[in-house]
Amino acid sequence: MSSNIRIERVCQHCGSDFIAKTTVTQYCSDNCAKRAYKARQKKTKIEASNEQTKAVKLKPLVELGAKEFLSISEACQLLGLSRWTIWRAIRANELVAVKVGKRTILKRANLDKLFEQSQPLVTNKIKSDNEQISIDDCYTLSEVQSIYNISAKALHELIIRNQVPKQKKGIYAYVQKSKIDSILKPTAALSNDKG
Repeated sequence: MSSNIRIERVCQHCGSDFIAKTTVTQYCSDNCAKRAYKARQKKTKIEASNEQTKAVKLKPLVELGAKEFLSISEACQLLGLSRWTIWRAIRANELVAVKVGKRTILKRANLDKLFEQSQPLVTNKIKSDNEQISIDDCYTLSEVQSIYNISAKALHELIIRNQVPKQKKGIYAYVQKSKIDSILKPTAALSNDKG
């Protein structure tokens, strides 16, 4: 039994116009239908292969997450940090490690505690002698260098000598305006008098 329906359609595979005899026809020919089927099969196989690859990549992390004790390299892999970062945390007593023979072992529970105790990194305040100072009341080190015409080395020595609190936020290091001004303004005035 043939149909009297004639509908203009666009082939879902090749994109050409054709006249369909049913309301559900998607392809202009048997060849396009077969090619579309093969493309769907190929896409399904690729997605399955990608999922399998993801599972293989995540397997070591899942196994590391289940371990109670980790070596430095395993902790680096689990946290996505460098060896130096882990060693700095150990030296700063932020992370407890035990030396067993030549290996350094970390307890997984200590890694979890490290993240529970840590302070949030995003803040617009700097602590100075138990008081909060806003970033607006601070200079960046490059601002101090340009305002007072001082070299980076001289500024670094001045900050250490006068024990000026320095806070790093992002890529910038900040120092309190009032402390830097009290140290450098008299020096700048003397140099202007001599000049």
